[in-house]
Amino acid sequence: MNEDALNIQIRKFLKKTGITSQRAIEQAVRDGLREGTLKEGDSLEATMSLSIRRLGLDVDVVETLRIES
Repeated sequence: MNEDALNIQIRKFLKKTGITSQRAIEQAVRDGLREGTLKEGDSLEATMSLSIRRLGLDVDVVETLRIES
């Protein structure tokens, strides 16, 4: 196994998912603030799930995001 090549592929995947996720969260928070369903000081529990079925891998990463001014 070429670990360097695998590492590069994993990093590309993580970069793509990270950018996509960040944009989606930022847009949803802006929408929530505009619609009044969120306000500054609110906290949001975010969960990111990673699944690779063929490997039987299921991982959840949970973090609290605080909306600050």
